[in-house]
Amino acid sequence: MSEPLRVATATEADRPAWDSYVASRPDAAGYHEWAWREVFEHAFGHRPEYLMAFSGTEVAGVLPLVEIRSVLFGNSLTSLPFVNFGGVLAESQEAAWALVQRAGELARQHRCRHVELRHVGRHFSDLPCKQHKVTMRLQLSAGLWDRIDRKARNQVRKAQKSNLSVERGGSNLVQDFYRVFSRNMRDLGTPVYSRALFDEVVRAFPDRARIIVVRLDRQPVAAGLTFRTRNMVEIPWASSIREFNALCPNHLLYWTALESAVEEGATLFDFGRSTPEEGTFKFKEQWGAEPLALNWEYWLHPGDRLPDTSPKNPKYRLMIETWKHLPLWAANAAGPRIVRAIP
Repeated sequence: MSEPLRVATATEADRPAWDSYVASRPDAAGYHEWAWREVFEHAFGHRPEYLMAFSGTEVAGVLPLVEIRSVLFGNSLTSLPFVNFGGVLAESQEAAWALVQRAGELARQHRCRHVELRHVGRHFSDLPCKQHKVTMRLQLSAGLWDRIDRKARNQVRKAQKSNLSVERGGSNLVQDFYRVFSRNMRDLGTPVYSRALFDEVVRAFPDRARIIVVRLDRQPVAAGLTFRTRNMVEIPWASSIREFNALCPNHLLYWTALESAVEEGATLFDFGRSTPEEGTFKFKEQWGAEPLALNWEYWLHPGDRLPDTSPKNPKYRLMIETWKHLPLWAANAAGPRIVRAIP
């Protein structure tokens, strides 16, 4: 007879067992690792609720959650916020469901509106699900240049002839990265993350998180942060300054990221989350990337509807247009306090 399941809240003492279990699972994302708990705590001040399922003394599953408390958007538990992947890792559907049930109990106790589980595949057919986003992935191999769309190759060549230079590094480049990233977010009408997020990521993963900066003379005009897990490199955050788009710095940024991934032996590149058929989706298609559907599944209170914090929600339209016209210093000062509540 199998041991009965129990679910407990993980503590620092459970960290070795947690990371050992995550490392044993080929379907784990890098974001499941315990170190991301510290990133969320230090960068945003949010309270993590990391759950472990046990069968006897053996780990049967894990569910990392972060509680976000917001007057504007309501309280929520998310696995995981601010990144593309998270959700349940479990040995069985029984263990997976036990973790979700415990998450629902926590949501009731903490007066959270919902629990959001960011899965790649569908895990729980009984839970409501959003399938509004895809992640774009490209298999890497030698001869990658010849597989890229001809238009993209021409734009990389144009960038290489435009007096642009590229630098790749770590914590020494966070400031330049953030100059580009914060400017681009303001121009899009989106509140920007605190620089602390990127400082914490590079601190937590000095060998796996790298920053790429494209410069015109000394000025950073495009930048991205890559993160490696096993054989996959992803670029969850990347930006360019639109007034330099004619020089194609964004293409040089992504080509550098792809080249570096191949040189380091990675076999898969994840371009990050996109809305099907929109601009960033089509940009990533140029490189040969193919869409993989994301399934965001929800535990909801009876009778509640799925949350909608999308920038396409009409009630946020005025705020977005106003944000685009803020001075950069004002957007950078106010943005982190707002966006920390938008998972």
